[in-house]
Amino acid sequence: MYTSATWINEYLDPPATPEEQAELLTRAGFPLEGREALGGSDVRQDFEMTSNRGDCVSHLGLAREIAAISGRALKPPQPSAIAAGPPAQQVVTVTNLEGTLCPLYTARVIRGVRVGPSPQWLAGRLRAINQIPRNNIVDASNFVLFELGQPTHVFDLARLAGPQIIVRTAKGGERFLPLGEGASAINLSEEDLVIADAKCAVAIAGVKGSAQTAVTEATTDLLIESASFDPATVRRTSRRLQIESDSSFRFERGVHPGQVRAGAERLVELILELAGGELAEGAVADGPPMPPAKHVTMRPDRCCALLGVAISTEQMIRWLDRLEFEPKADGDVIRCVVPIHRLDVDREVDLIEEVSRMMGHDKLPVAETIEIRVAPLQSTELAKRAVNDALVGMGYVEIVTHSLTNEQAAGTFLPGGTEMLRIDNAGDAAETVLRPSLLPSLLGILAYNHDHGVGRLKLFESAATYMRKSKSHQEQEQLTLVADLANIEDGLRSIRGVVERLIEMLLGSDAITAVVPDDTARWFAPGAVVNVSGQIIGRLGVIAPHVGRMFGLDDPIGAAELELPRLYDRFPPQTEAQAVASFPAVQRDISAIVDEHVQWTDLHNVVDSLDLDHLDAVDLFSSFRGEQIGPGRKSVTLRVRFRAPDRTLKHESVDRQVEAVMAALQAELGAEIRRAQRS
Repeated sequence: MYTSATWINEYLDPPATPEEQAELLTRAGFPLEGREALGGSDVRQDFEMTSNRGDCVSHLGLAREIAAISGRALKPPQPSAIAAGPPAQQVVTVTNLEGTLCPLYTARVIRGVRVGPSPQWLAGRLRAINQIPRNNIVDASNFVLFELGQPTHVFDLARLAGPQIIVRTAKGGERFLPLGEGASAINLSEEDLVIADAKCAVAIAGVKGSAQTAVTEATTDLLIESASFDPATVRRTSRRLQIESDSSFRFERGVHPGQVRAGAERLVELILELAGGELAEGAVADGPPMPPAKHVTMRPDRCCALLGVAISTEQMIRWLDRLEFEPKADGDVIRCVVPIHRLDVDREVDLIEEVSRMMGHDKLPVAETIEIRVAPLQSTELAKRAVNDALVGMGYVEIVTHSLTNEQAAGTFLPGGTEMLRIDNAGDAAETVLRPSLLPSLLGILAYNHDHGVGRLKLFESAATYMRKSKSHQEQEQLTLVADLANIEDGLRSIRGVVERLIEMLLGSDAITAVVPDDTARWFAPGAVVNVSGQIIGRLGVIAPHVGRMFGLDDPIGAAELELPRLYDRFPPQTEAQAVASFPAVQRDISAIVDEHVQWTDLHNVVDSLDLDHLDAVDLFSSFRGEQIGPGRKSVTLRVRFRAPDRTLKHESVDRQVEAVMAALQAELGAEIRRAQRS
């Protein structure tokens, strides 16, 4: 922020040299970034402003800091304008429909002013901080902004329909012509807060006024706005419309409604002095009740312990009193009332920081060494590393891509029942949508490598995906794989094997994974969902040909989209050591013809539900499809293993169990038993 050393000294007794101002403000937390000598004894100095100290984006605010640290007296302006006109309520009405977004709106009225050039002292003050003087009315408003930190706006009263002021949100598509040479009309959205008259919006709240109600040389009657606006709303509108102003810079850092009237009083006094006119009595205001004062306590013992310095309670009280916190000792705490301009103070540690600033951060002891204990990695991080290492071991290459994509790609991979999440202020950028899937990025990388002669690639990425569902933002961490396929059947089997291996690694060998055909993801043809113990954690399949062609990929591409990070907190799986079997097992292979939709988990569950004596394991041995089986059917061979803990079983001793398995498969799944043989 640019400052004038002479201007700051108007509020200090005794004054401080520019060098003293720079040293004291740097100590207060506002380091000097640049300096330039001006005419006479004045110096323009540029101080760094933090986003939480809106109270110091003004000359009086910086003077307050200098006075507190150096012990100087602060001399704030004391406006005393005299009203001679009728009550302002008889001239204009104010209706605030958005009390949350506008905690207080006030309007003052001055009639009979003379618009003209500003006097030398006012124009000089503005030029000293790199501002361009306009006229006595606009310059007075800017002066108050940089003096007190309270943004104001002045309307030509005769050009306000009503005359009436309405604080409301904009109508979708509402047109607005902002102030400024060469400015063009813009479209407002329903998220924008505006100041309107009886017909249309005449200002974007906290950001910019309208050209149609601007003060000109012909203006004689003024409506003076002084208000408080929600910082987040001002910031969002300013960024979306790409309109920045000194007012928005200040409002984004917060303006307490308790500061509003003082700014209006100061501006009214200046305008009467510079342009004459008659001030209407009182102000027209609307807004919710003033928020109560904030009370914060601080424990002196805690302050000393945190800073590592012994400071007396009396000294702490003196420092906090100079910062206008009205401190009072009460037993083992100091009770403070936070001044309205200090929106950044909410907790005990904030007061401790104020004590540290007043003492000087450079006086805090510095430990030459510090002991640290390296914490073990969390299970989720270990799981992620294990998954990545396993994929690399299986020939996959990890990539990292940007989270933005274009609308066509996002729409292609957008799940049903969801909407895209677009970014604001994208300008002419081609990629303006947060990706709902990692596949566009992976397929793009795959196509790029194909174009440069690199084929048979396998890629993976673990990152967040974004979409809107039920009017709320959804963010989901996903692991996505893509791979060139030599042929569809073998390739799908390979990707399925990778997915099952990762799940087994995370959850243990007891995890039951089912891959069920599914056509809801239109970018897969064919496609399937991955089910782990009854919970769907993703899908896999072959990229549909028309989708592949979007990326210039003609060969079949296998892919899997997995919400595997949801399982990371269960890593490593619980394992239990078991003694090596003392007796050999007996195995039988059972081949059954079943419908195509029957899954391995269905077969496994049928056998498991029989609670067979000496059953040791049930494994999938093979599957077969062909003309001799018939359309819509397949042959699946189960290997059933039996083992007794106290003796060697004979094949005849498990005949009864094998017959029970075959009967259950026939009864529950309509299976046709091809054969059952010893293995």
